[in-house]
Amino acid sequence: MKAIFITYNQAFNEEIVSILESFGQRGFTRWTDVQGRGSVDGTPHMGNHAWPEMNHVMISFIDESIYAPLVKKLKETDAETPALGLRVYGWDAEEAV
Repeated sequence: MKAIFITYNQAFNEEIVSILESFGQRGFTRWTDVQGRGSVDGTPHMGNHAWPEMNHVMISFIDESIYAPLVKKLKETDAETPALGLRVYGWDAEEAV
């Protein structure tokens, strides 16, 4: 099992859910209205007058068989509109018993 952690501009919200569903992944947990600033050149997303946009964060635990193609699709989505700032991170996970 893999954990996949996705940070993204709120404008991507429904698209991210659709991408997960296209890989047969139903479950996720999402945090909304998250503030942040890209580490290289992204614009701040602070929810204030100067920087009104906000981020969302999502975590999902997925089967390893869909990890690589899902990450590829998310990176392609980011490449289409890089100014919106979609980032994805993954690591091995196991369910605690």
